[in-house]
Parts: sequence; C-alpha cells; structure tokens
Amino acid sequence: MNAAFLITPKSDVKFVYDYWTVRQALEKMEHYRYSAIPILNKEGMYVGTLTEGDILWELKKNDDLDFKDTEKISLNDVPRYRDIKAISIDVEVDDIIETSLSQNFVPIVDDLGVFIGIIRRREIISYLLELRNKKTYETLSLD
Repeated sequence: MNAAFLITPKSDVKFVYDYWTVRQALEKMEHYRYSAIPILNKEGMYVGTLTEGDILWELKKNDDLDFKDTEKISLNDVPRYRDIKAISIDVEVDDIIETSLSQNFVPIVDDLGVFIGIIRRREIISYLLELRNKKTYETLSLD
C-alpha cells in the first residue's frame, strides 16, 4: 500500500530554512518542543534535518560562544551528524517502516525533490496496529 495516506502535509509541518540562524531554529524548536525539524532551502527543497544534537555539537565546538552569538551562525554552517534522507511520495508503507525505527519522522518529497510533508513514526505505528487488529478480527471471525 502506498504511504501517501499517512503523510502530514507541508502546510501542517513546522520547518526551518537553511539560511536561518541557529537562534531562529532554537526558538522554533523550543516553541514547538521539537528535538528535530526539517530544513528546507528557498526553493522548498528538503536539505536535511536539524537535531538538538547538531546544535549542541556546534555550541561545544565554539566554547567561547554565548547565546546571543547564535544569531550570527547560519544553519548552512552547522554540520548535521545524521544524514536523514527524504523518501519519495510513491514509497510503499513497508519501505518506510525500517527508516522510521531510527527517527521520529520520515521527510517526504515529490518527484522533483520538493518537500511535501512528513510521515510521523506514530502514524506508522498506528497503521500497523490497525492492520494487526484487522487481521486478528478476521481470524476470530473465521473461527
């Protein structure tokens, strides 16, 4: 089954732009209580996922940095320690299950690489539970 029905569309997803500063990203992540957030470029293409860990490593690397200085650091200059790849909208649910084991969401792009949304791990788990319950019900009905 195609995974498109599990997608949370871009209009409902919080994200940051790669030209934003670390401070802007931190403020948005704090406001929504996110530990990771998609990064897009000006054209709307997915370029990666920023995590709290990425920001912490950047701050550690610049030990003389204070919080005010985070306004001077572009997200383009922050290395991302996990390479979270986006997946095509045409993917089958089975193909995203393994990917979702190691991250809270799977970024989804169209055929041109434009970010169109995410599939959250909880939607995948809910789908799998529904599938299991349906099979259990069918098995009970046959008995």
